[in-house]
Amino acid sequence: METVVHRADSRGYANHGWLQATHSFSFASWFNKDRIQFGALRVLNDDIIAPNMGFGTHPHDNMEIITIPLKGVLKHRDSMHNAWQAVVPGEVQVMSAGTGVQHSEINGSATEHLNLFQIWIFPDEQHVRPRYDQKRFEEADRKNKLQTLVTSTKDSHEGSLKIHQDAVLSRIDLDKDKTFNYKLKDENHGVYVMTIFGELDIAGETLHSRDAIGISKTKEFTVKTKEDTGLLFIEVPMQ
Repeated sequence: METVVHRADSRGYANHGWLQATHSFSFASWFNKDRIQFGALRVLNDDIIAPNMGFGTHPHDNMEIITIPLKGVLKHRDSMHNAWQAVVPGEVQVMSAGTGVQHSEINGSATEHLNLFQIWIFPDEQHVRPRYDQKRFEEADRKNKLQTLVTSTKDSHEGSLKIHQDAVLSRIDLDKDKTFNYKLKDENHGVYVMTIFGELDIAGETLHSRDAIGISKTKEFTVKTKEDTGLLFIEVPMQ
């Protein structure tokens, strides 16, 4: 097993006033030569956006983009004729940028800050037709059990959102003193585990809120919680 630990306070940080952006991997003005990507995972941003503020229209291409609101309401519009779609906690949004798409993202609330994870994953196909989707996932369905959020377009898994990469994104909310065994889909994959909240032991490390660990070259690993814990698993090809 190989591991890499990214502590919460080791992430890149930028305070733009309206945006407090925290980067697990090199992004925008923050560069760390040892933190470019984890396999096919290129970006994991933990953003806090002020009321009524957001990102104006900007382009993307050839990237799979997954957005997970944690608090507040996200509003999204794009050049695929989606006009100010609301995405709220419990929902997940996916966008295949493919041949090119323009989109805008704003905080849809006039009073409450928006907190979200935005994830970029390199696709396994270039120049695909852009597509958009979102889906609600019930909190009760990840209580002490794995809830699959996103899988490949080539995967037969039902009920998940789809992207153009052999990746699996999933969440679990574990009670205190629980043990959970994660089994990787493929021996050539790795898993980037982000602690949304809580405290746990994993691969000989103790992680706290917003700490993360990348795990590869293993078929499975075990999580043992020290308190109620929420985890996001991002499983991706390592090559």
